[in-house]
Amino acid sequence: MANQPVIIKSNKYGLIVILDAQLSLEELKEKVGEKFQYSAKFFGEAQMAVCFQGRKLSLVEEMELVEVITTNCQIQIVSIIDENEDLETKMQKALEEREEKPSDLMNLQDGRFYKGTLRSGQVLESETSVIILGDVNPGARVISKGNVIVLGTLKGNIFVGAAGNESAFVAALSMEPMQIRIGDVIARCSDGAPAKKKKKKTEDTPKIAYVEDGNIYIEPITKEVLNDINI
Repeated sequence: MANQPVIIKSNKYGLIVILDAQLSLEELKEKVGEKFQYSAKFFGEAQMAVCFQGRKLSLVEEMELVEVITTNCQIQIVSIIDENEDLETKMQKALEEREEKPSDLMNLQDGRFYKGTLRSGQVLESETSVIILGDVNPGARVISKGNVIVLGTLKGNIFVGAAGNESAFVAALSMEPMQIRIGDVIARCSDGAPAKKKKKKTEDTPKIAYVEDGNIYIEPITKEVLNDINI
């Protein structure tokens, strides 16, 4: 794929984005941006699912690429689909569920992204899930009725599932919150959120916080953890 680092294939339900496995992530993001900017008029404001192929991506890397796509065109990405044989069926199902649940996590319309650092005293409120492209500093607050993903360091107060939804979650590249509230369950930094298993310290590992059995757990993001909590 030396001449075409990014290839876009489409069906009536979504996009398959084939990525060069050799480029660095930053180079790849630049190429993805150029490709979708060039194709923006063709896709218009369509709602689509997306599947990334050609290289293994973490959840955070997938989110970063989705942000690049939505910044460079008007496509609304409603879901990220894992590669498998029933890809088109999965994409169709994602679009049908989007119509039934307009506040789904991957409804990345206006207002679902916040770019910048939240400083002490600032409050970000969202009726739906939100991705924050920056840090949440001590003294800042985020309140969302959906989920929150912080592509930066989370050190402030965060409240997800604000309508009482305890299936909501918080994910961050660096998880050091003063307080987390999920639905009606609260954990403070001094509480020492319980861990399911004894593990080595993982300071700079992306983590996810979720509720199980009435407790908030903070775990490194792995495919197994994501499967366990049905994301």
